[in-house]
Amino acid sequence: MTEQTNACTIHVPDYSNIEVITIEDKAEDYQIAMQQANLIAEEKLDDYMLLSWYDRDRDFESPQHSSECHADSAIPGYVDYGIYHGACLKVDFEQGRFVFFYRSF
Repeated sequence: MTEQTNACTIHVPDYSNIEVITIEDKAEDYQIAMQQANLIAEEKLDDYMLLSWYDRDRDFESPQHSSECHADSAIPGYVDYGIYHGACLKVDFEQGRFVFFYRSF
């Protein structure tokens, strides 16, 4: 007889190769947050490229509509895109209010 378990598997993003910078200070808006995130990326990475981002205030993301493919997924599309396109830096403002994924060249 086999024993059944009612365990729920929760899928979380694999950030093992990504440096995560968390900023709790309130950003005035998306543009200010992006400027601050770009400064951090410039400091941490020699040459960098912004891969994906999320603005919870306006519920906008880039690449656009990337979360539509992830409608039934626990991982938002912009996160998945960043991770699987070589992100090595994540800058997260106010627990996901503004999130930016960067890669280096």
